[in-house]
Amino acid sequence: MMKLANAIFTIVILTGVLLIISYLFPDPVNTYQTSENKTEKITDKQLLEKIGQMLIVGFQGTEISENSPIVRELKDVNIGGIILFDYDVPSKTPLRNIANPEQVKQLITNLQKYASTPLLVAIDAEGGYVNRLKVKYGFIEVPSAQEMGVGTIENTRQVATDLTNQFLDLGINTNFAPVVDVNINPDNPVIGGIERSFSADPEEVTQHALSFIEGQHQNNIITSIKHFPGHGSSQDDSHKGMADVTDTYQEEELIPYRKLIKTGKVDMVMTAHIMNRNIDPDYPATLSQFFIKDILRKDLGFEGVVVSDDMQMGAITEYFGFAESIILAINAGCDMLIISNNSSTYDETAPHKAQEIIFNAVKDGLISPERIIEASNRITNLKKQYSIIK
Repeated sequence: MMKLANAIFTIVILTGVLLIISYLFPDPVNTYQTSENKTEKITDKQLLEKIGQMLIVGFQGTEISENSPIVRELKDVNIGGIILFDYDVPSKTPLRNIANPEQVKQLITNLQKYASTPLLVAIDAEGGYVNRLKVKYGFIEVPSAQEMGVGTIENTRQVATDLTNQFLDLGINTNFAPVVDVNINPDNPVIGGIERSFSADPEEVTQHALSFIEGQHQNNIITSIKHFPGHGSSQDDSHKGMADVTDTYQEEELIPYRKLIKTGKVDMVMTAHIMNRNIDPDYPATLSQFFIKDILRKDLGFEGVVVSDDMQMGAITEYFGFAESIILAINAGCDMLIISNNSSTYDETAPHKAQEIIFNAVKDGLISPERIIEASNRITNLKKQYSIIK
C-alpha cells in the first residue's frame, strides 16, 4: 500500500509540474513576431498552414481516393489551390485530369472534400490553342484571343460568360486568363504565334481584356491577367528556357496592366519568366523585386494576389535551383507559386518540399514572417471575396 501511495503521489506531483509549465509556457513551439509595429504572432503550425495556402499545385489522375498522393499533400500541406491540365507532359499522354464534364465535376468535388482549406480550383482556359476544356472532351468551342480581338467588345464578354458557364457546374472557380500581352512580335512562339494576344494595339488589348474579365465575373470566377510585365515581344518560349526581351520590350506593353488595375477589377496578376536587363540585370520578372515590388506594386498600385507562372518551366529550372527560385519569388513579391508538376519530371512530394523550403527559409531569416502573413492575408481575402471560404 505504501508503494502504491508513493506512486500516486509522484504522479500527482508530475502532473502538477506539467500544468505549471503549460501555464507559464502555453505554446512551447516557436513564435514569430511580425514587426515592431504589429503585435501579431504565429506559431510553427500556423506558419506552415499559411505557407501551404501559397501553393497552387498540379497532379496526375482523373480520379482520386483517400489513398491518393495528392490527397495526402492536400491534408498535410494545406495546399491553397489546384491547377488542372488535359495533357500530361511527364508521361507524354493525352490524359491528365480531364476526360469529360462528369468526371471533372466528380474530381473537383473529391478534391474539395479532402482539402484542409477550400481550394482555388484553377485552369488555363483562354480559348483557341490554350484551353484545357476542349471540344473533344465534351466542352464548347472557344475562339482564340486573336479571333476575339477582331470582333466586338460585347462578343468578347459573351465568349467569357459562355466559357465560364461551364465552370459553375464543374466547380472550377479560377481561370488564369485573359492574356494581356501586346502582340509586338506576331511570330512569338508562345504568344502571337499561337493567337494568345488580342491585338498589337495596347488599347484594344485593354478593352477586350476588360470585357473578358467582366464576362467571367458574371459567373463569380476569379481571373488573372498575364504575363506581367508583358511577353508579347519575346522571341523565345519561356517554357523551354530564358526569354530575354531586353532589346525588344516596349513601354506600351505596360499599358493594359496600368489601365486594367485602375478599374479595380483585377483579381490576380501572373508574372512572366522573362529577362529585361534594363530593369533587372540578374533576375527574370518572377524573381525580381524591381518588377513586382517597384513596378507592379508601387508604380501601378496593384494590391491583389500576385501569382507566379509555373515555377518548373525551363526559364526557372535551367538557371536557378528549386529552393533558390522559391525564396527569390516570395521575396520579390509573389503571393502564390504555381508548381504544375507537368514538366519533364513528376514529383508527388513537390508541395511538401516547397512548404519545407519556405518554412526553413523563414526560420533562417531568409524570408520574413511579415512576407508570409502579407501573402496569406491577400489569399484569404480573395477566397472570402468569392465565397470560397467564409
